[in-house]
Amino acid sequence: MNVLFVCGKNRLRSPTAENVFRDWPGIAVASAGLKPDAEERLSPELLKWADIVFVMEAVHKRELSGRFGMELRGKKLVCLAIRDDY
Repeated sequence: MNVLFVCGKNRLRSPTAENVFRDWPGIAVASAGLKPDAEERLSPELLKWADIVFVMEAVHKRELSGRFGMELRGKKLVCLAIRDDY
C-alpha cells in the first residue's frame, strides 16, 4: 500500500509522519506540501501513486479536493487534524 502525507510546506508535519511510518511492513510512504514553496511540492503523479492520502488539516483537504479532484477519485482521504502551532 502506498501512503502519502500532505501538509502545507512539507517541512515539519508530513515529513515527520513519513519518517515515523517509513519502516512499517507492507507500506511505502511519501510526503509533499501544497504551497508553492514546499520542500517537495504535491504533484498529480504523486497522487496517482498513493492508495491513501493523509492531510494534516481540514484546509488541506479542501485545497487538495479543489485542485486535484480528478486524481483523488477512488482514493481514501483522511484528515488527521494536526494543527501547525509552531
